[in-house]
Amino acid sequence: MPVLINRPLLIVILGLVTTVGPLSLDMYLPALPEIARDLRVSPAEVQLSLTSCLVGMALGQLVFGPLSDRWGRRRPVVAGLFAYAMISFLIALAPTSPALTGLRFLQGLAGGAGVVVARAVVRDVSSGAAAAKLYSSLILVFGLAPIAAPSLGSLVLRLTSWHGIFVALGVIALLLTALVAIGLPETLPASRRSRGGLAAISRTAGRVIRDRTFLGYALAQSFTFAALFAYLAGSSFALQNGYGLSPTAYSLLFGANAVALIVLSQANNRLLNRWSLTLLMYLGLAVQCCAGVLALVGALTGNLIVLAAGLFLLVGAIAVIQPNTTALALDRYPANAGAAAALLGGAQSVIASAAAPLAGIGDPGQGVPMSVVILSFAVAALLATVALTSSS
Repeated sequence: MPVLINRPLLIVILGLVTTVGPLSLDMYLPALPEIARDLRVSPAEVQLSLTSCLVGMALGQLVFGPLSDRWGRRRPVVAGLFAYAMISFLIALAPTSPALTGLRFLQGLAGGAGVVVARAVVRDVSSGAAAAKLYSSLILVFGLAPIAAPSLGSLVLRLTSWHGIFVALGVIALLLTALVAIGLPETLPASRRSRGGLAAISRTAGRVIRDRTFLGYALAQSFTFAALFAYLAGSSFALQNGYGLSPTAYSLLFGANAVALIVLSQANNRLLNRWSLTLLMYLGLAVQCCAGVLALVGALTGNLIVLAAGLFLLVGAIAVIQPNTTALALDRYPANAGAAAALLGGAQSVIASAAAPLAGIGDPGQGVPMSVVILSFAVAALLATVALTSSS
């Protein structure tokens, strides 16, 4: 029997739940230089807290995704968000860089629940182009987080220290926990849930991993997100130290780039009425490569306008690539959407976690290391997609 849902309310709830990811990564970006000074460590060591959060989020998705196939969608999200809130409060008390890095790993682990279950819920209620349109609608909500997060972080920094940013994250997570508990419908009835134990989960995971086409879509997403993550990890130091932007000016530029996420996600929604998922995916991958070239040219010449144009296109390309690759990948496994979404998101987070240390190699300068990493991952995303999915 079909699950009766209020589609607009579902979009709002899932969109807010998925903001846990960008809030975790973006809100404290303006504070990275202050954290490095306060804890007396190098910028690269502080950037490890970004990496540890992403690794934790990858593992969290691998845990909560299959659990949501077995227990339903609601319970894993509520548990994960509540744990995320408690860990955020502990991070605010972190006295050292290793403590910060370790707690950020646990925060990512808990935050992985909302990220993976949101994808599975969309697959529960739609498929194909309809699912891609729903993912694009989520980005309309999701896209507000990158715009608001750095500005909110800068506001907190003006009122208090970097510790206050994590207190704010804890409060936000508690509010989201209540919202999900009250408003999120259960989209996976008991009759459709997985009955097997760990062995069945392992068999499903093995089947998905061996799927060449699924792997191509997963790598397209993963390398794309890694390019974006290089921007997240490197832009704070490059733009503030290399180009002299204040935390407020940096936040405004970051927010302007995130506008591209919203605009192109809605353009993707409309174009799906005329163009195929695959064509739009390749268009997004090509735009991302152009963005990497522009960013590198801007960084090498010290031209902030050209660099900012490249970063703007990079963020916009995400809005075209992510919804379409997600729909294409999860359409292959309608009966195991949670497990498939877990592997999709887990691969994305693990590969992207390598971007932060790579972007932090050497002097950030005017963004050359960051731009090289962005371009490399953008090209890798296009090549992997062509090699693995062109015959499907």
